Amino acid sequence: MRRVYTAATLPEAHLIRQLLESAGINARVFNENAQGAIGELPVTDAWPDVWIVQNHQFHAARAVIERYEASSEDELLCNSCGEISPGSFEVCWQCQAVLPTQA
Repeated sequence: MRRVYTAATLPEAHLIRQLLESAGINARVFNENAQGAIGELPVTDAWPDVWIVQNHQFHAARAVIERYEASSEDELLCNSCGEISPGSFEVCWQCQAVLPTQA
């Protein structure tokens, strides 16, 4: 097993795990309950970690994560309603129309 990502929040850790599993990479989230220890542990020690089960999938996992991080920084304009959605979305949060793919 090998750690591939440290998330600031538990929902983000599970999102990364789901993205990895969608790509055929078996992943686990650790430190799920450690956030309750913030104050007794340093904050960064309580952040949830995403680990992959098979070490040989490390580079593929990092590629998935890098695509997520790159798309999270962009914004997409919905062609149907004109609303702006985060680049990591595939569907408009306002009208549920399929968003254009990034170029």
